[in-house]
Amino acid sequence: MTDDSPSPAEAPAAPRAPGGDVVLCAECLRQGHCRLGLTSEALIGPFRSETLLACPRDHEGGPGVAHGGWTASAMDEALGHLALLSGLMTVTASLTVDFLRPVPIERPLKLVAWREKVERNRWLNAGELILLSTGVVLSRARGEFALRDRTRHFQKFREWLADEEGA
Repeated sequence: MTDDSPSPAEAPAAPRAPGGDVVLCAECLRQGHCRLGLTSEALIGPFRSETLLACPRDHEGGPGVAHGGWTASAMDEALGHLALLSGLMTVTASLTVDFLRPVPIERPLKLVAWREKVERNRWLNAGELILLSTGVVLSRARGEFALRDRTRHFQKFREWLADEEGA
C-alpha cells in the first residue's frame, strides 16, 4: 500500500450475500445472490483467496460449456475481490484471460487468486479456474487493479457522467 492509497479503516465493509459467504455487486445484492454463481470466497493466506463457484446454465455458450464472457467475468470478480477481502477497494484497470479448456456449466469449480506484487497504487493479481473434480486448470488470468476510495470513487464517477452528458 502507498501513502496515497486508502487505508482499511477508510473502507466500509463490502456488502455480502445472505450468510456472508460472497461479496456482492449492487444488482446481486438486490437479488440476494451472486448471478455469476460464486458460492463462497475467503482469504486462504496473505493476499491469496479461494472462491467456490459453478457456472449457471443461463451463462451457457456452447452445449454444456460456459460462455467465455462468464469465464472472464468470474476471473475478474475473484481477482478484484482480493482487495475487498482485505478491507480495500480496487477497480479493474486491465485483465488478460487465457482460456485453456472448455469450462463445464453447473459443475463445482474453484478459483484461486493471489497478489503477485504492488506498483504504486496498483495491485497485480493472478488466478486460476480449476475443475474441482479433477484439479485440471481451465483458465488463467492476470490483471491490474487500481486502489480506490469507495466513497470518493463513485462520487467522482457521478460527477464525471453529469459533466459528460451536460446535465
